[in-house]
Amino acid sequence: MGIFSNWKDAAGPPRYPKKLSSGFSGALRTFSFWIANGTVGLPLLEGIDYRPELFASPSVMEQPYAIFANVVELSDDGTLTNEKHAEHRAAQYIRSYCDSTYVVDPPFENWEVELF
Repeated sequence: MGIFSNWKDAAGPPRYPKKLSSGFSGALRTFSFWIANGTVGLPLLEGIDYRPELFASPSVMEQPYAIFANVVELSDDGTLTNEKHAEHRAAQYIRSYCDSTYVVDPPFENWEVELF
């Protein structure tokens, strides 16, 4: 099963996908839990209580999710291949937002931070 559940209309061409894979759904759920719990991106965010900053503004909260979704990659069968890397890149954004002395390395590329 790919990132989306694939199915065809018997009378025509394949329809647009309807559901995300359980692998991506689970990764997004876990990422959300860690964001809310204050444990995303450890050890990079160890000792940094980022939640007041993120929860104060929806647009600030939006960016780590965009980074996670833009960076995460899946195999043809829907298995995540770089979930920890996607989490780390999102955590780098959070750290740079909360700590002006932190330098993201490597710098974010435009595609990583793009909001769709």
